[in-house]
Amino acid sequence: MKYPLTKNRWTAIINNDATKDGSFYYGVKTTKIFCKPSCHSKVPNKNNVLIFKTIDEALNLGFRPCKRCQPTGKSLPNNLWIKQIQTYLALNFQQPLTLIKIAEDCHGSVSNLQRTFKKVTGQSPTEYLTTLRLQHSQKLLQETDYSIKTIAIRSGFNSDTYYNTLFKKHFNQTPQDYRIGLQS
Repeated sequence: MKYPLTKNRWTAIINNDATKDGSFYYGVKTTKIFCKPSCHSKVPNKNNVLIFKTIDEALNLGFRPCKRCQPTGKSLPNNLWIKQIQTYLALNFQQPLTLIKIAEDCHGSVSNLQRTFKKVTGQSPTEYLTTLRLQHSQKLLQETDYSIKTIAIRSGFNSDTYYNTLFKKHFNQTPQDYRIGLQS
């Protein structure tokens, strides 16, 4: 079921060549989203691209249709798109993520991402991402003896000061106090 990413196919992808639509589809392994060659989403990393001859092949391997180019000809329901974004965030929360990067990688605009995510989940993508990071940090505080700075970095925060502030706001105690409470 694997088809080669030929030079012609790659050129069609990077040039958004609509004349190739229907002749193949491409999936991005890191996001599990598949597109038509004409999709105007950010050009994926070439090493993460899989080629499919049919929509069914992509769907059967667990890839979801792109919200932007709609390769199945149907609009992707908002709930499904948000589940894709939540999966993407769960897999990438340790990376430096911005709303622009999330929107690009999940094939949508920043404004639509913000609006739809909040409507479906009741929180912004940034709030959701922060919650994932804080939950991971709690796990590290419980299971490791890493320093607070190391935990902050491993949880996706770029500053241990910012991490301490968010942790205290969210859990009403500092990470250090949380760790001490676990030991008593």
